[in-house]
Amino acid sequence: MPQKKNPDAFELIRGKSARLTGNLQMLLTMVKGLPLTYNRDLQEDKPPVFDSLDQTTLMLDTVAACLPGVQANSARCAAAVADPLLLATDVVDYLVNKGVPFRKAHHVVGALVSLSEKLDTPLNKLPFEDVSKIHDALAEDWTDVFDLEKALAARDKPGMPGPEQIAARIAHWR
Repeated sequence: MPQKKNPDAFELIRGKSARLTGNLQMLLTMVKGLPLTYNRDLQEDKPPVFDSLDQTTLMLDTVAACLPGVQANSARCAAAVADPLLLATDVVDYLVNKGVPFRKAHHVVGALVSLSEKLDTPLNKLPFEDVSKIHDALAEDWTDVFDLEKALAARDKPGMPGPEQIAARIAHWR
């Protein structure tokens, strides 16, 4: 429909990824339990291997053609990540750093989320007098974790989505 603005090329790539996963599964099943020498059933490995190469090449060509036209709308991205529930894990980290065992911290955050739903109040706007009743480790600074820039900056280990890690990966691939 003309009103839709779906990223069609990227949706097709997502679909092709299922095909690649199927080819991998076919190959893994084929070699499962084979002895150490050549077996005639390995003649069936060529179609999924060649198909995977062809599909991956198409996918990479598509991405290379589409990415130069991609633009990020910073305001819309910021609005999409404004929900304080997205940083609930940071509350768990806050509690763990205060010596609360992870399992207990997880339950505490669950209680905070329940309170947020009950009061119909965003997690970071809960009244401290109610929050303090849930666990002693929740001090008045507990809402400091709801700063997205700080939260991302704290994710500075390899593989984490912090700005330095992302910039390093982009530089690597460029």
